[in-house]
Amino acid sequence: MPNIKSAKKRLRQNIKRRERNRMYVRRLKTESKKVLKAVEEKNLELAKEQLRIAMKYIERAAARGVIHKNEAARRMSKIAKSVAELEKELAQG
Repeated sequence: MPNIKSAKKRLRQNIKRRERNRMYVRRLKTESKKVLKAVEEKNLELAKEQLRIAMKYIERAAARGVIHKNEAARRMSKIAKSVAELEKELAQG
């Protein structure tokens, strides 16, 4: 535990930021899982709607510095690819 006043404040700030960042990460993981679940159920309309929502949360997390912009791009690419594959599969069969 810090003794210096500024160090105590820094510790309080770090705790708040860590909790806030964890909230953003949990939310984007949840939204991404919803997309993948809709793809697994072969529900294209739901998958597209969930994709739009998940993209928004991922972009927001990257903009706030919670995750790196390349990580955001990788996550968005992964879920968009799964929706595109589902769309292609449904169009063929």
